[in-house]
Amino acid sequence: MSFFLPFFQAKKPLLRTGLALAALVCSSPGYAVDFGPDGMFSLTGFAKVESSQGSNRCDNCARFPNEDRQRIWADEVVPGREYKTSGSTVTLFQPWLSAKYGLGNGYTLTGLLSQRWRDGMLDMSFDPNIWYEKNVALSHEDYGRVAVGSMTSRGWAVADYPYGTNLGLSQEWGSSGAGYGMLGNAIRVTTRQLDAFNGDLVLEATYDQGNTNFKINKPWFVELYAQYHQGDFVMDAVYQESRNGKPMSWGHGPFSGLTDSADYDAKLGGSGQSIAMAMARYQVTSQIELSGGIRGNRWSGANAIQLTTGASGLWNNMFNVNWDATVNGVPNPGYAATSTDILAGFRYRTGPWTASTGLVYLGKASTSNPLERGQSNDATVGTIGLSYDYGQGFQLYGFAGMVHFGQLGLAPMSMPGHNAVWKVDSRVAQDGNWFGIGAVYTF
Repeated sequence: MSFFLPFFQAKKPLLRTGLALAALVCSSPGYAVDFGPDGMFSLTGFAKVESSQGSNRCDNCARFPNEDRQRIWADEVVPGREYKTSGSTVTLFQPWLSAKYGLGNGYTLTGLLSQRWRDGMLDMSFDPNIWYEKNVALSHEDYGRVAVGSMTSRGWAVADYPYGTNLGLSQEWGSSGAGYGMLGNAIRVTTRQLDAFNGDLVLEATYDQGNTNFKINKPWFVELYAQYHQGDFVMDAVYQESRNGKPMSWGHGPFSGLTDSADYDAKLGGSGQSIAMAMARYQVTSQIELSGGIRGNRWSGANAIQLTTGASGLWNNMFNVNWDATVNGVPNPGYAATSTDILAGFRYRTGPWTASTGLVYLGKASTSNPLERGQSNDATVGTIGLSYDYGQGFQLYGFAGMVHFGQLGLAPMSMPGHNAVWKVDSRVAQDGNWFGIGAVYTF
């Protein structure tokens, strides 16, 4: 009982807020809001509140908590800092405003605008210049669709939903790995639905030129996506190849340029990364669904370069660096690395209830870097969940999970941070668990 008391004592105001939201949406019908001439505009979206309690959390263990994990000084933890059970609450709100206009002869012009709010603040932790959706598209029923502007990649969006979200693993699966999730200067071409292999096939290609202010280390991003659907079986395949985006292992992150500013273009060295991912789900019966995925990650590595001198000197975005070493005249060289991640899931539906269990394995990395940068570690994350669909767009859900790291130390290379799994820091605890409740309303 003592484990539960801190949760309710610390979170009473937040729980009251969540319950008030739940009461509001329970009494509201869930539907899109159409308005304008002939229903030209449509407003959809979701609102979510979630409270959780987790063990072995160490919120203030890192001496420099806001630094990128690739910087060696970010490895340091504060000696003797307590790690313990603690709670947290998150709210999310994201609307989508779309417009559609028929041009005749089968052509349709559409526009889409969307941004996300997290805990009441505009979610611009990734890049203030990139929206979730800010694009226009021209489509034809016989030819397909072309879209231009800001949009999410399939490598993040599809991995996040339905695969990760349905299993309580959206962060661990969708927001890890060597991919990019947010595109700010992209063009996307999608075919119409094709008949293939006794099923339906959709093919798509996306190109993003990133920050065009970079003239030496010009960024580029290519994503190829395919979805195959036959009866109760769906398969999604994604391949991303990129050059001169920020080196990272945050699959939700933005693609733009090597750094936030092109002012240091001449001082920087290039880098690249890619993913190859296949995911599938199969409706065995009307009640049972199986899902799974595999992802290969590749990073070229990026040398650590100090762009400005002095105590507060500015550094570039580096990756997998052999710090304080010099190789072929290059100080602090970055090394290439590869790794493999796996997803598996099971869902059972009966009436308004859905039970689920999922597993993500973030594998060890292969690299020639003699310095330990997380390549020797792996992580196994398991979850269980139960949701109740009230209808009219409203759901309540509960969840629990655990993580086990292969060893104490730096997190696996495909994790964006050492405490990215429910704040369990791999440098101070090898295991952790959590549970929580949430409500989501979709309109």
